[in-house]
Amino acid sequence: MSDGPDNLLLVYLRRIDAKVDRNTDDLREVMHRLTAIDISVAGLRRDIAALSEADAHLSARVDKMSDRLERIERRLDILAES
Repeated sequence: MSDGPDNLLLVYLRRIDAKVDRNTDDLREVMHRLTAIDISVAGLRRDIAALSEADAHLSARVDKMSDRLERIERRLDILAES
């Protein structure tokens, strides 16, 4: 009579073990995907930093051009009234 419950217990333990294995595989896949997302986010941050740097360079160039234009207007005595 003890063979029945022991075997039933083994059946349930094997099912639990199979589910744990599936969960482990799923978790491993999720971790790989999360790593890929982390890499993508890091790339986006690098792109944003590069764009910010380019924006700063362009702003500096516009400031220089504005200064040059103001000097030219002053020399030609056509400086606009503020």
